[in-house]
Amino acid sequence: MISRNDPCWCGSTKKWKKCHYPQKAPLTTFSEKAALYKKRYNILLKTEKQIEGIRASCKLSAQILKELCAIAKAGVTTAEINKLALKLNKEAGATAATLGYGDPPFPAAICTSLNDVICHGIPDDKPLQNGDILNIDTTSILNGYYGDCSAMVEIGEVSAERKLVVDVSKKCLDAAIAIVKPGVAICKIGDVIEDTAASYGCSVVYQFVAHGVGIKFHEEPQVCHHRNNLQIPLEEGMTFTIEPMINAGLKEAVIDEKDGWTARTIDGRASGQWEHTLLVTKDGVEILTMP
Repeated sequence: MISRNDPCWCGSTKKWKKCHYPQKAPLTTFSEKAALYKKRYNILLKTEKQIEGIRASCKLSAQILKELCAIAKAGVTTAEINKLALKLNKEAGATAATLGYGDPPFPAAICTSLNDVICHGIPDDKPLQNGDILNIDTTSILNGYYGDCSAMVEIGEVSAERKLVVDVSKKCLDAAIAIVKPGVAICKIGDVIEDTAASYGCSVVYQFVAHGVGIKFHEEPQVCHHRNNLQIPLEEGMTFTIEPMINAGLKEAVIDEKDGWTARTIDGRASGQWEHTLLVTKDGVEILTMP
């Protein structure tokens, strides 16, 4: 009996699997695609009901983020911003996903990352100062669904370097979102971000990744912001974040040994990050975390 790697019977000199090997019919229904992605990649393609719930949680997260950014001014502490995040989630009947998450348990409702802090900064009682740049990262759980987003805030007049990472990290996010549609390999997201950052002389953090989100806080797939070889094609119904972390200097991060969370640039230079939760649609992408 002929095997897949034997020469094809037609005389083409190609292997049978590359020539006349019977091809499976393309998957056409949502249930077929969902089953394949779960089995092959452990990726959850979301149903319309699930998308409705995720969309609501994302809208809430985006609105909360907008209100948090509005009060981030010189003299305000990140602990005060965290207190407002707790209040807004409670009023909406939601909870903050970060509070108590991980090991050690994260102690706050939001991450507040200042200046050379790349991500996972912990709110404290130190007042914001003129010249600071601040990333606020918030994730709300509403009716069991997750919405995840972050944004940068400039406090007063900031240095050229800090302004650079604020702007370039946003450009990287926008450029990556622009290519999202069914069939695009996930690795292309990293390519676009690397190209964009490099064109402004910045580097891309590789120790932290974006991720699937919606039913859980962190789902498959991991979405790397640096160049990689992840060839999984995007598919309608995928929900995930893109959250490029862009440094003015070296790309490496160091984790604070005392708190186990705060990640800083290895050279003390500035870092910026913006984040959206996205839904892959039939023809492209929907940004779910728009207020």
